[in-house]
Amino acid sequence: MTATEPTIVATSGGHRRGDRIWVGFHSLVHHAVELSGVNGRRPKVMYVGTAIGDAEHMTARMGEAARVAGFDLTPLQLFPMPNIEDVEGAVLDQDVVWVMGGSVVNLLAVWRVHGLDTVFRRAWEAGVVLSGVSAGSICWFQGGTTDSFGPRLRPVTDALGYLPYGNGVHYDSDAGRRPLVHGLVADGTLPETHCTDDGVGLVYHGTKLTEAVSELPGKGAYIVRREGDGVVEDRVEPRLLPEPGA
Repeated sequence: MTATEPTIVATSGGHRRGDRIWVGFHSLVHHAVELSGVNGRRPKVMYVGTAIGDAEHMTARMGEAARVAGFDLTPLQLFPMPNIEDVEGAVLDQDVVWVMGGSVVNLLAVWRVHGLDTVFRRAWEAGVVLSGVSAGSICWFQGGTTDSFGPRLRPVTDALGYLPYGNGVHYDSDAGRRPLVHGLVADGTLPETHCTDDGVGLVYHGTKLTEAVSELPGKGAYIVRREGDGVVEDRVEPRLLPEPGA
């Protein structure tokens, strides 16, 4: 069973330190699984690590996290070649796609070469929940701010565009993100931009933002829009999600 409508969970979180493992899935990943509507069987989650070059150690960590969470994990690796013969079939068979952070510009280039820009759109329209953290959040939007090109933050404006907004991640932990988002929205480089503090996720049904959720207390989400020659930033108070297993 998949979600009843196209669903995206765009986040600046989803991972935490595990009790006996290096990294575990936090509440945002569990919420994405919940939104998929899976019931009566183990959820099927695809982990996509393109943005960190399919780093094998992280793929192994995600496998451990899935085992503890009770998920069946399928890694999609594109280096040095796709590890799955029927990539589209494998993606469409999932309940949730979880995309790791890293370099969003490298991710977009590699995905397009392999036709994943089209495959993920088909999956989204079919009810597979698309989700991810940082680069795995920005990719679903028109663009956002990134350190993919180097330490100085720069805009990326050619993301997949499933959602007609910009996206700002790590809004509270990287001091350069907020002023750059404001400048890019003010000069029209980015459209209305939806931003998340660390630990916060945005839920979209179709292209409509329906809710902000958080796995950490005291965090916020923000909508930055152009007004005249400047910008207005409105805070969206997230709903605090329960701890996994609570």
